[in-house]
Amino acid sequence: MLVIGLMSGTSADGVDVALIETDGERVAPRAGGANGFAGETLSRPYDEAERALLLRAMREAEGLTDRTARPGCLAEAEALVTRAHAEAVEAALAAWDLAPGAVAAVGFHGQTVLHRPKAGLTVQIGDGPALARRLGIPVAYDFRADDVAAGGEGAPLVPVFHRALAEAAGFALPLAILNIGGVANVTGIGRDTLVGFDTGPGNALLDDLVQDRAGIAYDEGGRIAGAGTPDAALVAWLLAHPYFDRPAPKSLDRNAFSHRLVGHLPIADAAATLAAFTAGAVARALALLPERPGRWIVGGGGARNPELMRRIGEAVDAPVLSADAVGWSADGLEAQAFAYLAARRLRDLPITFPGTTGVATPRPGGRLARPPSRP
Repeated sequence: MLVIGLMSGTSADGVDVALIETDGERVAPRAGGANGFAGETLSRPYDEAERALLLRAMREAEGLTDRTARPGCLAEAEALVTRAHAEAVEAALAAWDLAPGAVAAVGFHGQTVLHRPKAGLTVQIGDGPALARRLGIPVAYDFRADDVAAGGEGAPLVPVFHRALAEAAGFALPLAILNIGGVANVTGIGRDTLVGFDTGPGNALLDDLVQDRAGIAYDEGGRIAGAGTPDAALVAWLLAHPYFDRPAPKSLDRNAFSHRLVGHLPIADAAATLAAFTAGAVARALALLPERPGRWIVGGGGARNPELMRRIGEAVDAPVLSADAVGWSADGLEAQAFAYLAARRLRDLPITFPGTTGVATPRPGGRLARPPSRP
């Protein structure tokens, strides 16, 4: 069946849309699809005002104790998220010449504004039922809450998709798949093991830094970080944070660290320090993987940052390849994962596991909203 996935990253840069063909277990190159395993993808960027609203909502969400509450600007931000995701799907359907009835479901991650699983709290804004009504397509949404309620970390959710993709591609194991969004997460796929956890910061600190200091959304091509010199002592101090000694599975809130920790440095050195911190955190993950990966495949926005990719390669001492280089989609990998999770939701298949979120037993997750015209 054809399934659409949606992802709005923790850096609030935009909405990624992806189309895959799957039964919720296997994935295959889509018949007639443009790019094989890469599939069809499309992005709907947030404009400056929209991104500012979402970042403000993340700050206001820090005081939430009720995951259903929408105080301050959170209600406005939720309406924006729902509208932007609807527009993204509508544009994709038109671009791919698909009728809504051809799509079995949409996997809607929403925008994470707070993730504190140890407090039993994870909040993704976005109105799944409203999205289903507008699109006329069933929408699977709110994927993390059930796992957190059962004592899991609620993240990462993508390992089960990464395993299916690696199996379909026939890649040699052990293999690591690293997604660098606002937070970075790794999937370790061994011969008989599947583990996943957040390694540490991804793009969020770098994005916040250049937005604050240069008024730009991200360090394009890693040019700012590449021009600087990391503060080695500060990187070592950051990597001494207790998070990195915690056993896996584990997950991290976007705001667990602040770019202001490098506020005393010139912008290039500050960016280089944050890039080195992200890469060092990935290297710390090696101690938590059951088998040392023979290579790393990287998706997400961080795969577009050559300086970050270079530093990660040096840190893990293994080949590090962009998902694009192996015939996947670096930009669409997370959105594809939520398409896959939507297909699993339709079949009540588990999406979280003891090795990926720490939940006691494999669990299905997510809610399903059906439009009035679709039983």
